[in-house]
Amino acid sequence: MGDQRQRYNEEFKKQTVRFIQEQTKTVADLAEELNIPRSTLHQWMSQYRELKHEPAASADRVRELEAQLQKMSQQLQEKDQKISDVEEELAIVKKAVHIFSKPKN
Repeated sequence: MGDQRQRYNEEFKKQTVRFIQEQTKTVADLAEELNIPRSTLHQWMSQYRELKHEPAASADRVRELEAQLQKMSQQLQEKDQKISDVEEELAIVKKAVHIFSKPKN
């Protein structure tokens, strides 16, 4: 008679894919360790893969991180410009207060 087919829940599948993405071992090695067919792991990878769990060496992950870095750099420049504008406005207000607070003769 045939073997009983093993069923895995969604959480196990997601955790296994996350484990695969975070490891330096090959899918074949992990398939052997977990006693799960490689084809099943590849199927789970295509279904549950998340780039944020990929090591930085992955080309897709590098592109994502570069885009994120560029966006944050742009936000930082905008904030620096805003701070500079506010400091300039503050200097003008200080001068105006000084001018208008002098007693009139």
